[in-house]
Amino acid sequence: MRSLLSSSPSPQDGPQLHHLHRNHRRPVELSPSRQTFSDRMMEDSIAAAEEIISKWGPEVEASLFSGNGRAEADRFLRAASDLHRSMLFFTSPSANSAASPATRSAVLFRAQSLLSAAMRRLERELHLLLSYHCRLLDSHCSSSPETSTIEDAAESITEMESALDVVMRDLRAVAEAMISAGYTKECVRVYKTVSKSFIDKSIRRLGFERLTQSQVQKLDGSALESRIRAWLAAAPIAFRILFSRERLLCDRIFAGSDAVRESCFADVARDAAAALLAFPESAARSKRSPEKLFRILDLYDTLVVLWPDIESLFIFESTAAVRSQAVVSLLRLAEVARSTLADFEAAIERDASRSPVPGGDVHPLTRYVMNYLVFLADYELALDDIFADFPLQTPSPLLDSFFEAAAVATSPTSSHSSPSSASTTISFEGSPWSSSSSAAARSISDRIAWLVLVLICKLDSKAELYREAALSYLFLANNIQYILRKVKESGLAPHLGDEWVARHGAKARHYAASYAQLAWAKVAAAIPADVSGMEAEERMRGFNAALEAECRGQAGWVVVSDGGLREEVREAVAEMVVPAYRVFYERCRPMLRDSGAGSTAVVRFSPEDVSNHLNGIFSGSTGSGSSRNRVSGSSKDSNRSQ
Repeated sequence: MRSLLSSSPSPQDGPQLHHLHRNHRRPVELSPSRQTFSDRMMEDSIAAAEEIISKWGPEVEASLFSGNGRAEADRFLRAASDLHRSMLFFTSPSANSAASPATRSAVLFRAQSLLSAAMRRLERELHLLLSYHCRLLDSHCSSSPETSTIEDAAESITEMESALDVVMRDLRAVAEAMISAGYTKECVRVYKTVSKSFIDKSIRRLGFERLTQSQVQKLDGSALESRIRAWLAAAPIAFRILFSRERLLCDRIFAGSDAVRESCFADVARDAAAALLAFPESAARSKRSPEKLFRILDLYDTLVVLWPDIESLFIFESTAAVRSQAVVSLLRLAEVARSTLADFEAAIERDASRSPVPGGDVHPLTRYVMNYLVFLADYELALDDIFADFPLQTPSPLLDSFFEAAAVATSPTSSHSSPSSASTTISFEGSPWSSSSSAAARSISDRIAWLVLVLICKLDSKAELYREAALSYLFLANNIQYILRKVKESGLAPHLGDEWVARHGAKARHYAASYAQLAWAKVAAAIPADVSGMEAEERMRGFNAALEAECRGQAGWVVVSDGGLREEVREAVAEMVVPAYRVFYERCRPMLRDSGAGSTAVVRFSPEDVSNHLNGIFSGSTGSGSSRNRVSGSSKDSNRSQ
């Protein structure tokens, strides 16, 4: 065909061809005596094609595919196909044609000019259809439905899907017409230009901005947090809608050519997808901190969820870089997650605060660690995957000391300065590491149990900061009870199990009981089992002094923050003091009255006063002096009445 179009015409044919070139609407007709039936058919096809193609010149702004029907578009596409077939006929040596070479050349020139005009029109139509398809897809990605019912929403989605199907059918028809006519390069160029521009703009509209690794490294904490949130929102939409639709569009439009289909999808989506998948790796390389672990796990979890989509969409060899980037990001995120959790454990062990918490209250470290673990438990699947090939290695010397201490019997009334040795007796009995000091544990449940163990060990050392052994026990009771409460109220309970909860509940009660016995031992000891008349006054004054001293000493103590456990402790203390004091009180009053001592001045507390006073201490309402004065007043009133 090219040789015919480029061959020099004979001198006598030159003016005629030049005239046809200037006015290609004038048909080139063969002499009837020299025409074959095929010649006449091809001539008629060219003439019919010229009519419709001329109608849709470059000055026409409307689209072939606008309006209600497709008749005009079908005529135009058929005309382009007929032109191409006519050109093939006149260039075929075996064609049943009686036309001379010069006539063939003129006809081919005319058909080629018409076909070029038709292809320019189809390029424009391809651009218009792709733009319309992009607008439909963009509304699906970014707009929020305003429908009020599920049925309305479903209907809206169905209408959009139907519109997309119609557009894809028209796009395929245009692409097939251009490719069959030999205009594959022009078709692919328009497609890639429009689609790539749409993909890039859509991702930016989703809130994701491409940043280099050095730019990510320079972001401060809040800016990085904002970028991660934007990525978490954009990535699922990008891979499940944008790239998925793009792959579907390529498969539908270029179904006749695997090479074209792969080339178009790769050039349109590869760079954008790789940039999206590179961000998690860059974020993971930024400065580590325990708080950032949760965002690292969010990124990891999202990538794992999206991996089937990534693998199926970017299956071509030309898109292997996208799959590789996803794997690299996953590996990097997993590495950082492991390192960050190790840093968190080390931070617990290194906590160097030496100031005891006032009143034996819950330590800030306990609150921080337990809240951290509550959030961590929500990432069970991701963490199990991350640590699957990295068994937990526990420090043997530390565990050996635990289980050696577990064999030592401790008494709550012994003269030790802190309860740390008793701590291990119950807390770690039957722990997952009891059988082997370096056993491998892969599940997040074991790691959570280990981190709680590390925390409790640290709390044991914190308890030693208190001068009073009773306050040390109270501190441990409050902290263990807080740990239990957080476990029961969150997703930690399934990880640690009922046995762990029961064991540590018993330990909290043990600490609370030890506090009660140590704190109120002097008050209980001040109540004699038997008393004579000569001792009555001295013993009563001794009890008064012991009770007041203990109340002053415990002013400001947080007497068991958990309500249920606090009631148990109150009942235990009341059982220690009130019944014995009631007997002592009933015996002393007659003795003091008979001896002439002022019973009102000596007997300052009735049994009810003592009970109320204990209630006030455990409810936190007893102050440094006001409650004692109030209770003493009630005792005097009772003595007067008697």
